[in-house]
Amino acid sequence: MNSVLAAQTLLTAGDGGLDDHLSRYGRLPSLDGSQIVGLARDAELTGRGGGGFPMWRKLAAVAAAGTPAVVIANGAEGEPVSGKDRLLLTRKPHLVLDGLHLVALATGARAAHLYAPAALLPRLRESLAARGRAGLDKLPVTLTAAPDAFVSGEESAVASAIAGRGAVPADKRVRLVETGTLVQNVETLAHLALIARYGAGWFLSSGTFLATVSGAVARPSVVEARYGVPLGDLIGAAGGATENLRAVLVGGYHGGWVPADPALPVTREALAPFGAAPGAGVVVALPAHACGLVETAKITQYLAGQVAGQCGPCVNGLPRIAGTLADLAAGRPRPGLPGEAARLAALVTGRGACRHPDGTARLVLSAMRAFEADVAAHLNGRCLATGGRL
Repeated sequence: MNSVLAAQTLLTAGDGGLDDHLSRYGRLPSLDGSQIVGLARDAELTGRGGGGFPMWRKLAAVAAAGTPAVVIANGAEGEPVSGKDRLLLTRKPHLVLDGLHLVALATGARAAHLYAPAALLPRLRESLAARGRAGLDKLPVTLTAAPDAFVSGEESAVASAIAGRGAVPADKRVRLVETGTLVQNVETLAHLALIARYGAGWFLSSGTFLATVSGAVARPSVVEARYGVPLGDLIGAAGGATENLRAVLVGGYHGGWVPADPALPVTREALAPFGAAPGAGVVVALPAHACGLVETAKITQYLAGQVAGQCGPCVNGLPRIAGTLADLAAGRPRPGLPGEAARLAALVTGRGACRHPDGTARLVLSAMRAFEADVAAHLNGRCLATGGRL
């Protein structure tokens, strides 16, 4: 196995209980807010929820907002092909809660929340009760159930749900951190808890990310690795491809299609030419017999149905994009069909109340590039994947 595949740090064995957590990691060291921000900065810790934004900048912005801060651990994971956050909250809930209390200290927060799927809340209540008995938490943590919807994990939707207004994205013209609200993915918080114990230098040399690897692999699973891991090693850690691959979707439903090149490094820089990024660590292997246009049309149709219904790009634009992709996938050509897909993608980008239209457009444009030969074949009534007529 390649050296950039990590010895597990987040997913080491354990029962998820507090006794196991304390015996393995001990209690958090005593740190002040500036030390926590400095550790996040020196470790170059970035968000693991999809955006990849430097954590320390968000911490500093919330701390400087001039209003009592609210910190939220986001474990919603509305992405259908992601499972890392649910696994982490099951296996290492106390690392997440340690990280939540660290960011509360760094921002001077008056309230802390954990937002997660309803099915996980009973176990998380037990974790919080155990911490209370041990005197670990100075700030109470409120649990909130996350709806099972794609946009429910968008940070402004998370803040809205916590405030009791429903998990609906808000206008992105107002930066959430400027309101004194910090929403941070649970994996990012767990990393911060380890950095607090082992230091920024340790994380720079040994830090990891979690990837949910699925599709045409022998053992669909969550894999822990270091950034820079070759794509083939990630797939190999999930048992390897079960057949030849046509392409790989990286970054999830708001990600991009990349070549099935085993040597392709999983980094922002290496994936950028394909319109992809590591994102929330989703990797889906597309088998050679599957048509990339058909799969993209299915995803786009799903995304068009996962809208808040509050702005034109989602309500009108995404269904039109989905219909265009469906026509192309089914071999119902009309003049300028590929150009129409590109035009609609450009039309919705940057115009939504949240970034759901942007992510959908990014996926569509990625598919048009990655499956260019398939597009030409479909326009002529043929499918390269199946070898037959449409």
